[in-house]
Amino acid sequence: MSGDVYNVLFLCTGNSARSIMAEAILSREGQGRFRAFSAGSQPAGAVRPEALALLSKLNFKTDELRSKDWAEFAAPDAPVMDFVFTVCDNAAKETCPVWPGQPMSAHWGLPDPAAVSGSDSERAVAFNDAFRMLSNRISVFVSLPMSSLDRLSLQKKLDQIGQSAEERV
Repeated sequence: MSGDVYNVLFLCTGNSARSIMAEAILSREGQGRFRAFSAGSQPAGAVRPEALALLSKLNFKTDELRSKDWAEFAAPDAPVMDFVFTVCDNAAKETCPVWPGQPMSAHWGLPDPAAVSGSDSERAVAFNDAFRMLSNRISVFVSLPMSSLDRLSLQKKLDQIGQSAEERV
């Protein structure tokens, strides 16, 4: 791993909601210790307005958030990742690029709020739920004693975070 500042990539198929929210959350929560990025295997090309509205309402920076292809992070000049997390089941099943530096990875899947149809309030609840789950998982992640865990122990903890369907970590 790179040392004092860890690079973290969140992956999802469309890179329009969950991975974008995760990037924003870690950018705030891990400030100084983590640099957050997000990407998708088939990027939607735009961030979901519901995700941007929720993040703005919670005073997150949103001006630099954009839907991007994961190929950006497999390029030779891309930052070397220390961690790569999939946050949707589709991306977890896809063949990912080979990431330079052999980052640690885990699957932190959760329901896609962008797939919820219904009223504005029903969609807002789905986005709020996804945000809460991501926020809980990222809070646990940033509190891990990185320097005192060996690679196997750290991998076990990363996997446990992703298995916390009801946020019981």
